[in-house]
Amino acid sequence: MITCKQCGTQVEGDVKYCTNCGAPLEIPETSQNTSQIDLSEKFKQFNDTADTTAEFTAEDIEKNKVMALLAYIIFLIPLLAAKDSKFARFHTNQGIILFIGAVIASIIAAIPIIGWIIAPILSVIITVLAVIGIINAAGGKAKELPLVGKFKILK
Repeated sequence: MITCKQCGTQVEGDVKYCTNCGAPLEIPETSQNTSQIDLSEKFKQFNDTADTTAEFTAEDIEKNKVMALLAYIIFLIPLLAAKDSKFARFHTNQGIILFIGAVIASIIAAIPIIGWIIAPILSVIITVLAVIGIINAAGGKAKELPLVGKFKILK
């Protein structure tokens, strides 16, 4: 409920002008700010996963950041070129899991109607996870991805 500053009338709803005197109403912005904070807080909770960066040497991280980043685009390159790097293998493992997810999404896409709905949603989720992984790798972090980070394929 909003109170008109001109005449004091209480106005309900999404109106921009007072229903009594026609004066423009000042709509409080707290509802927009609250929703932005809530969304930011939800993302932080979603991305609150295990950070194992301390398990890797600073030299390994600095030397293999690019390989770790490439793991989310083409996982084979770091798998072959940086096979001795624990940091690159950590990110390669997550890249392989996302690749498997993309293959599954492609198979699901072949199913008429339901697959046409589910596959694009899975593709968006996989893309978001890959971007999170790329940001972590570029920042020198070994942080598990939400939803899929706990799965280990590479040792």
